[in-house]
Amino acid sequence: MSNKNAPIETARHSLSHIMAAAVKKLYPDVKLGIGPAIENGFYYDYDFSDARITPEDLAKIEKEMQAIIKQNIDFIKKEISQGEAEKLFANEPYKLELIKEFTDTRCLRAPDIGRLTLYQSGDFVDLCAGPHIENTSEINTKAFKLTKIAGAYWRGDEKRPMLTRVYGLAFESEKELIDYLQMMEEAEKRDHRKLGKELDLFLIDPTVGMGLAMWQPKGAMLWRIMEDFWYQEHLKNGYELVRTPHIGSRKLWETSGHWGFYNESMYPPLEVSQTLKEQQDGKKSEIKEEYLLKPMNCPFHVVLYNSKPKSYRDLPIRWAECGTVYRYEKSGELSGLTRVRGFTQDDAHIICTKEQVKDELKRVADFIIFILNTFGFKEFNVYLSLRDPNNKEKYAGNDEGWEFTQKILEEVAKEQKLDYKKQEGEAAFYGPKLDYKIKDCLSREWQCSTLQFDFNLPERFDMSFTNQKGERERPYVLHRALFGSFERFIGVLIEHYAGAFPVWLSPIQAIVLPIGQDHQKYGQEVLDLLKQNNIRAILNLDNETIGKKIREAEMQKIPYILVVGDKEISAKSVAVRQRGAGDKGAMTIDKFIATIKEEIINKK
Repeated sequence: MSNKNAPIETARHSLSHIMAAAVKKLYPDVKLGIGPAIENGFYYDYDFSDARITPEDLAKIEKEMQAIIKQNIDFIKKEISQGEAEKLFANEPYKLELIKEFTDTRCLRAPDIGRLTLYQSGDFVDLCAGPHIENTSEINTKAFKLTKIAGAYWRGDEKRPMLTRVYGLAFESEKELIDYLQMMEEAEKRDHRKLGKELDLFLIDPTVGMGLAMWQPKGAMLWRIMEDFWYQEHLKNGYELVRTPHIGSRKLWETSGHWGFYNESMYPPLEVSQTLKEQQDGKKSEIKEEYLLKPMNCPFHVVLYNSKPKSYRDLPIRWAECGTVYRYEKSGELSGLTRVRGFTQDDAHIICTKEQVKDELKRVADFIIFILNTFGFKEFNVYLSLRDPNNKEKYAGNDEGWEFTQKILEEVAKEQKLDYKKQEGEAAFYGPKLDYKIKDCLSREWQCSTLQFDFNLPERFDMSFTNQKGERERPYVLHRALFGSFERFIGVLIEHYAGAFPVWLSPIQAIVLPIGQDHQKYGQEVLDLLKQNNIRAILNLDNETIGKKIREAEMQKIPYILVVGDKEISAKSVAVRQRGAGDKGAMTIDKFIATIKEEIINKK
């Protein structure tokens, strides 16, 4: 991006100012918000008032940016007083708000705390702490592009004005930009919201509620395949299954600490001491009984544990549950299956002694990798999320507990030879964690699997077991999720495979297509044989040409298409078309069944 090797983030930040200068020239009445550098580019927020811009206007703005860059304009840093700043930005209400805020909190100041900083480039002046490039000549004019327009509340507050946010991309070279644009084009084709509709997998409808997914038959089948596999593998790995309610009493969440530490992600209490009709009629309940939708399953599992005395001989306990939880999300932040309000965690809690902790952590780490690899994710990044040492009050627990759990998690990461990165301040309120972010076929990261330590719940619920000395001892609790949630994991799977799932995962593994009406009876016989062998298959009896039937089956990304006509009836065979490989020729039904069964067994 820069002829003088300025950091790419600096060039991106400068491009946001150049874009603002271009917009201000084209739309003189626009009011300016803020414009930072972001991953892969930059944006700037504008208040166009009664004016409106469309995606078609981006080319015009980009052309003006190119003209500004070619003038080789210097970025000049200046220091001014609050009064000078207020006079300079008298017609910019958003800037005036920032000036007051920065002054009050002593932010964005020059070394002289009585002064603010701004940058001037030509006739354009913006309030900014920098840094910026020295001259617009440092910008590679072929390595940036404006991409989209979106709405954004001022300062992210939905009670404040809605501004227009214009996004841009910026890279070091033209090739990087082209590669990224191609990747984004491919990502758009793979968008799980688009494919979910085309493949008839799931539905999110405002009549039911935004952020609440409903599953069509094929989507529900995909879920069932995943869940059955999940249950089988957990039983093999020494887990027991439990089930818990969708709501819990206020007392439960006060005891767990969620009431105080997790309230920004929880919905308000439900009053359950009266009926809806009684409330509608204005009747007052004599007893107030409050419940909350559960944001997590863990407190229920702890109560189950405490229901009977435990000995060291009972530990470790591994309890697993596919439990649906509910977490508050702003409507503007919802996104298909990857950001929802209700989702099903593939949850488990391991309750063990201090001596068992490391081995149990290693077992889970191996289990996570097995699951990710089985579903086709061979690459992932691991992050060790730690407590913010400068903001300890936002976390439960004591220093001793945090030091032990953070130390042992890092030891496990090293011993398992995980290539991990530390992230301070990213721990859960109840303990540190290892987060696994899988990389899809476009090398995008997705947060899915997690392994979390918890020394908070054992204390709050006074959990205990009798140790070998006959003494009362506190157990440790490990939280873990392998998919993270079914909704998000399925969304990622759809995009990773572009909807063309491996045979073992495909809701429909084969479709039988009779060429004409005379072949429908044989087609039914083939279908019956496939189903008898537990192959998920359907029969298309539509009165359409075989060419159209094949095209429709291909659009539905069904792995195998079996065409049957006179020759197939005579030979007791099927003409096989394989997704991605085309015509595979004639095959006896028994041979086809053996072929597809082998793929299913080998998780292909």
